Formats: sequence, structure tokens, C-alpha cells
Amino acid sequence: QVQLVESGGGLVQAGGSLRLACAFSGRTFSSYRMGWFRQAPGKERELVAGLSYTGGNPYYADSVKGRFTISRDSAKSTVYLQMNSLKPEDTANYYCAAALRVQKYEYWGQGTQVTVSS
Repeated sequence: QVQLVESGGGLVQAGGSLRLACAFSGRTFSSYRMGWFRQAPGKERELVAGLSYTGGNPYYADSVKGRFTISRDSAKSTVYLQMNSLKPEDTANYYCAAALRVQKYEYWGQGTQVTVSS
């Protein structure tokens, strides 16, 4: 069973940076596509960034392109989301998710809150 544990959320001023981390365990990390989703109050959950199980083909939502970077460290079985130039509209609960190769995202972390003050 895959387990995902996020860390790194918090309160930051607009223009600041945060780095989220998601520790993966329970299966072979290199076989899983990883993604970061977010959900703000009253809004649907959206995919913010994703990275294939090979580590290539990064995906970014238009709203975060040029500001967020997703990466994975196979030695640590961890995926990161570096968030720069944060805006108040980035405020949300951020979730890490995993999918076996090209299947749908199936495993979810508990979420970490990111709050950006103006």
C-alpha cells in the first residue's frame, strides 16, 4: 500500500517562496507518476503539477507556469514542489498524489495548507 506524507506548507507573504515535500513509501517509487493538486475553499481540486514515473514530461497548470517547479529524488523517494513568486490566489490545501505508471491518480496524502497573505 502506497503511503504519502506531505510537509512544508505554511504562511508566507505574497512574492515569497515555499517548498513542499512528499515522502513516498510502500511500493517502488520509480514506478509511480507523481502529482501535486490543490483545493481552495469552495473550489474543485485541480492538478497543479505532475511528473511522469520516468522523471520527464513535467506538467504545469497555466496558473503556475514559470513560478512552480516539480521534481523527484529517487534516492529519497520524495517529490518536491518548489513554489516561487507566490500569490494570494495560490492559497489552498495542497495534496500529493501517486499513480502507477499511466493509470489514474489513486493514492493521496493528507494535505498541507499553504496560505499566502497580501
